[in-house]
Amino acid sequence: MIFPCYQQRTFYEPLARSVMPDYKDLIWEDWMVEVDRLLEDEDLVEVVQEALEGRCPQSRVRGRWGTPAEVVLRLMVLKHLRSLSYDTLEREVRANVIYREFTRIRGEKVPDAKTMVRFGKALGPKVMRQIHERVVALGRQARVVKGRRMRVDTTVVETNIHYPTDSGLLGDAARVLIRTMERIEREVGEVGEKVRDRMRAVKHRLIEIARSAKERSERAKAKQKRAYQKLMATTRRVLRQAGIFVEEVTRGIKQARDPLRQVVVMALCRELEHMGELAQRVLRQTEQRVLKGNTHYREKLLSVFEEHTEAIRKGKASKPTEFGKMVKIQEAERQIITDYEIFARRPVDADLVMPSIERHQELLGRVPELVAADAAFFSPDNELRATEAGVKRIAIPNKRGRDPARRAHQRERWFRRAQRWRVGCEGRISVLKRRHGLVRCHYKGMEGMERWVGLGVIADNLIHLGRALTRKAAKAT
Repeated sequence: MIFPCYQQRTFYEPLARSVMPDYKDLIWEDWMVEVDRLLEDEDLVEVVQEALEGRCPQSRVRGRWGTPAEVVLRLMVLKHLRSLSYDTLEREVRANVIYREFTRIRGEKVPDAKTMVRFGKALGPKVMRQIHERVVALGRQARVVKGRRMRVDTTVVETNIHYPTDSGLLGDAARVLIRTMERIEREVGEVGEKVRDRMRAVKHRLIEIARSAKERSERAKAKQKRAYQKLMATTRRVLRQAGIFVEEVTRGIKQARDPLRQVVVMALCRELEHMGELAQRVLRQTEQRVLKGNTHYREKLLSVFEEHTEAIRKGKASKPTEFGKMVKIQEAERQIITDYEIFARRPVDADLVMPSIERHQELLGRVPELVAADAAFFSPDNELRATEAGVKRIAIPNKRGRDPARRAHQRERWFRRAQRWRVGCEGRISVLKRRHGLVRCHYKGMEGMERWVGLGVIADNLIHLGRALTRKAAKAT
């Protein structure tokens, strides 16, 4: 059964308060006290409780007592506030009195890391969006954010993959296929086709390709090409054997004795089919890119584990190509992120201006007086439509134009001040990456990317709301 919070007080709470009655003032950071108050919001807890109850239809009235929704919310927030792994989060909360109080666990048992992984998966992208919108609404109620200004920028959040090469992808596909066939064989016994481990041959070809890639001579290139052909032939043999395994499982030749194990076998068979399709894609792209020299192959797969990964160029000298997903970060006053979005396909930056203004109006109930962005967002149509929507000042530079009137417009004092304020969005993205881990997503799949970015944005907003409310309370006294 899922409850909003723990119902019964333990011996821990009165003991802690009697030993250190002013422990919050002595130990807690000022912004953390305000964040603690914000997370007491009933609507936030209700959103998490509904998500946890959605896992089982009768979880509200049946079953053993589960971890309360309030604790789950605070654990996920704390994880991304401090940029911790699940294992580290479990260890830190268990040993730290402050974290026990902040997460409302107090004297209760701390959930283990695997349980917290399941909590994280239960709070999907839609739940993250609801929590974020509620946090922004709390900032609006506290008059921390008013929506008079808006700035927007894009960045790349990398997926957790190694650098993609055709040989590496072939090796990954062969390894997963062989590993899955071996798992099926362990479940069903030695019946039908017997798996053959060809990973030794695959590793030799990978080493040969890596060594020949260090040289630039024509002889080395020919040697590399022959090694690729051998690697592709070995991968095709593994793929053919995987097809035989799938057929035998489907026909019932390979069948587990236990019904529960048979469920596992069928799941492994589906995984084998899916990885086989990806291996076929890698073989096609390797043939086009390596053997035929078509390096601009459009349907290129960058990872057999994170299939949604894109190769994105942002013009950075230190990292010309990034492998991940494009993310939009939209801010208002006091460094509060009002909206974020992860794109399935990289969009043109100029196409994001009007949807961002509409989203700003939807969340904050008003059109911004000032809109600021960098030159990639500029287009004459955007300026016209934004003006018609009610935006008074649009500070988006046009670096390609040679019109003297446009240059004089961009030299005006308000425009330069708006651009200086716009640069803060670059700093916000940097903080999101350094403090909240948005440099690389450690959750799997597109849904994992949505959860990772959403929790990082929520954590950053809570810190800034806490600091703003602390300053506001200090001024009031």
